[in-house]
Amino acid sequence: MITNIAISFGSAVILHAVASGSRFGFDIMQVTGLTSGTVYPALDRLETAGYLKSSWEDAAAAHADGRPARRYFTLTAAGAAALRAALQKYRALRPIAGFSPEEA
Repeated sequence: MITNIAISFGSAVILHAVASGSRFGFDIMQVTGLTSGTVYPALDRLETAGYLKSSWEDAAAAHADGRPARRYFTLTAAGAAALRAALQKYRALRPIAGFSPEEA
């Protein structure tokens, strides 16, 4: 089911992280700096809204690697559209031409 939800800054950051290749919760937490209490509920809301879809990896393969199974997220077409709209809304976060934080 696709539902229009308001895309908060945190949700936009999470969609951006997934679109950039971070696919499971802990990885998304590391690249966004958001806490588990923010990331996991937002992932559930974004999936319920139809912006993400998820699947669990094979538990045996995960256990062979010595870790719990991961739930992998991918962006849907609706999620890509929501991310494009969020990037328009949060234009201040776009890269600044000619600015490098390392040189500031």
